[in-house]
Amino acid sequence: MVNRNRRGTSTSGCLVSLVVLAVAIYYGIHFGGPWLRYYQLLDEMRVSARLAPTLSDGVIRRRLEQKVDELQIPPVEAKKFQITRSGTPRKIVISTEYHETVSAFLVVHSFLFTPMAEEPL
Repeated sequence: MVNRNRRGTSTSGCLVSLVVLAVAIYYGIHFGGPWLRYYQLLDEMRVSARLAPTLSDGVIRRRLEQKVDELQIPPVEAKKFQITRSGTPRKIVISTEYHETVSAFLVVHSFLFTPMAEEPL
């Protein structure tokens, strides 16, 4: 039996939720990319800090600069790593600072990232 009281039109609620989902995905891709690159660089910095007792500062710097190139982090300032080995208790601190600007439809935002890794030696 066919129900003839139902019209063949769609409700606008479904369309609105699809538009909201599409907008969330669009902005999520644009604004999530810099955060993903930040966490990948931070992870490499932490690994390098853990391996610091067996690596020289030059090797650590080269590895981190290669990671910046691999991740295609735009600013040159991201390659200015500060590597500090200090006294009691002995520890290593690796840090850098860079800006990344994202422009998506009608929105431009500049992020300031300051990744830092610290490990005992």
